[in-house]
Amino acid sequence: MSLIASQLRDVWDALRASHAERDIYLEEVRIKKLRGIKDLRVPFTYPVSVLAGPNGCGKSTVLFACATAYRVPDRGPREFVPSTLFPNFKDRLQGELSDQTDRTELAFSYLHDGERLSMAWRRGKSWTRSYMGRKGGRQPERELYLRTLANLTNPSEVRGVLQIMRKQYKSTPLTTDLLVFAHRILKHRYNDVSIIRAQTRDILFAEAEGHDDIRYSEFHMSSGERTILRISKDIAGLRNALILIDEVDTGLHPYTQQQVMLELQRIALRQQLQIVVASHSPVVLDSVPPEGRKFLDRDETTSDVKLMPAYKDIFQKSLYGQSREKLSILCEDEVAEGMILGMLDVLQPRLGLRHEDFVIGRNTGRGEFPSHVRMLGKFGKLTDFVFVLDGDASDMTLKVRQAAKEYDQIVDPLFLPGRESPEHWIWQRLGQDVEGFASLLGLPAAEMKRRMQEVQQTMEGAVRGRDRDVAKAVLEAFAAEVRRSSAELGRIVGRRDAETNHEGMTELLIKLEEQISAWRRF
Repeated sequence: MSLIASQLRDVWDALRASHAERDIYLEEVRIKKLRGIKDLRVPFTYPVSVLAGPNGCGKSTVLFACATAYRVPDRGPREFVPSTLFPNFKDRLQGELSDQTDRTELAFSYLHDGERLSMAWRRGKSWTRSYMGRKGGRQPERELYLRTLANLTNPSEVRGVLQIMRKQYKSTPLTTDLLVFAHRILKHRYNDVSIIRAQTRDILFAEAEGHDDIRYSEFHMSSGERTILRISKDIAGLRNALILIDEVDTGLHPYTQQQVMLELQRIALRQQLQIVVASHSPVVLDSVPPEGRKFLDRDETTSDVKLMPAYKDIFQKSLYGQSREKLSILCEDEVAEGMILGMLDVLQPRLGLRHEDFVIGRNTGRGEFPSHVRMLGKFGKLTDFVFVLDGDASDMTLKVRQAAKEYDQIVDPLFLPGRESPEHWIWQRLGQDVEGFASLLGLPAAEMKRRMQEVQQTMEGAVRGRDRDVAKAVLEAFAAEVRRSSAELGRIVGRRDAETNHEGMTELLIKLEEQISAWRRF
């Protein structure tokens, strides 16, 4: 593990631990009928969140909605309100070219000063606040920082800044504490950084060490340097604030993106900040833990924006290019993953592959497979995926094929052996080949047989419900007896069945090898 990866994991653990101690926190935003979003809930369960997803999926909309959650001290009454951040165009002469205004709602759940509150903005003829029936309700107050794309990006902005020198302006040096964030990330240090202000315009001037005392303005900075200096200046003095940054990766090298996210999480820990950023970068996405990744996408059939569950990490990696040159295998749960890994243990040497060539995703219901196929088909990713369902899910074959056909693709789902759950198959195989599996588990055959019988007798009387649930409970109990997990037992059975060409495994092995070979040809 690299040093920065280790540092990220350390700060993840620290932020998770500190989260329970916070008494000011935006817990959730809900958006209804705005910019093509029908009804979207985005919970924030980790102090630093990354909004990711394809263009047009609502990342900036969520970010701007968050900016209306609080009354911001020392800011104008119209600065962070929906009418400013979500303006409408209305043709007052002919009425032909006007934005449609439906009953839009932006609702928020907060923890504020240790109390749980709710508030909503609702738009009829105009925007109004609702405090969900709370008498004497007030909008919570909190410091807020909202940064959109880099400044000085178009001619009108540049002309406006140039006017500063023709007016009375004020120069203020930035103190060392405001530059700590920048010094941790940028390669060079600064002798001096100042900000020149005139009315609502400002520009940075810097003098870097080793530059012969030559001062230079933002016009001569790279976009990355300018971005980091401005973020450093603006958030270094904030505490308990909500920080919102759109396109946080703009102008930054991938390694610098990782450093920025590390330092943002460190400052969030030190200063009790809550940070939400929007990004298209896989590096930024991977710089927060799974619960901090908010991956948005539009449903192919309804066009509704939805939040993809965190366990769909395999899709995030595929759509963000991290699984390039890798084959992704999607299955239902960790026991199925164990069986697949066992089969790959046998197939890899035969095909000249390594485990690093595969990405396995799991914890997805069988009924979701058709929608996964549609999403991947939309982005042209189906050739990089193999879909493996449990043996008792054969009724999904037609639905999966039809979903792929919508994109002129052919997808043949594979099925684990047996007509019941993987747990039932594994338990059955352990009993059929006690001597072979006992050796692999480091047990005498008689001892393994005795333990299996005891578990069977105990669990049959204690567990009631579907056969699938009973089989799962029995396997978990036996796995605990032999100090393994159910997934580990699945891998052992999958590997042995593949090695011995067990009749129940032969067809699956042939089809899996065919699909892997087809992927390698693309």
